[in-house]
Amino acid sequence: MNTELIALLRRRITLIADHAWRDRDAAGHLEALKTVSEEISTWTAEHRSEVDARLRHYLGNASFAKALDHLEGRDGG
Repeated sequence: MNTELIALLRRRITLIADHAWRDRDAAGHLEALKTVSEEISTWTAEHRSEVDARLRHYLGNASFAKALDHLEGRDGG
């Protein structure tokens, strides 16, 4: 279950870091970022009751880097 969320969160981070795409096609880049963010929101709504409170907090506040750290055990919790 979490592997899908991890993949979405990593894809979002990769998109944000793709400055070449952003500079070349700002509208396309923004659309891709919106799409993956919507996919994360959909995943969150579908799995809300299956994840722990800390992850729900991170996802609910769009703290996606913290959510990824939590899932990968880098948040100290």
